[in-house]
Amino acid sequence: FRASALQAEGLRFESVNAHTKRTLNGVFFYCELQASIMKTIEVVAAVIFDEQGRIFASQRGYGEWKDWWEFPGGKIEPGETPQQALKREIREELDADIEVGSLLRTINYDYPAFHLTMHCFRCVLTRNHLTLREHEAAKWLIPSALHSVRWLPADEEIIQDLSNMSI
Repeated sequence: FRASALQAEGLRFESVNAHTKRTLNGVFFYCELQASIMKTIEVVAAVIFDEQGRIFASQRGYGEWKDWWEFPGGKIEPGETPQQALKREIREELDADIEVGSLLRTINYDYPAFHLTMHCFRCVLTRNHLTLREHEAAKWLIPSALHSVRWLPADEEIIQDLSNMSI
């Protein structure tokens, strides 16, 4: 198999070690193959700014990373652009409408069970209304206060960039 075929299936190719062994009679071949393959998940995240320059942070209310903080967003569905996925996810998670601005950064992060590719977009609410549907808490933080919460490891990668912004 080839790494490109694995990547096309959404799997990230990490390494392959192969060992071939032949029996004394030269007829039987034994091949041992060890592959480390990670599934790649591609998501979008909304870095939502308000009119005062504060940034919206949400606390996960479920799963392995419960109680950690993140930028809201989610998986890109087949046929969606990242911007369409982000608008859909924010409607689902926060009952809110956003305007998706520029791409701030794409983060690649290896969690123990999967590789995450996260496209982080600068966003603003189109109306001042949010309802937490999946998160247990949320905060508006000034950039210098972003380190006051425990971010998911992938989200942490953009925090330094954002915390250096002036309001």
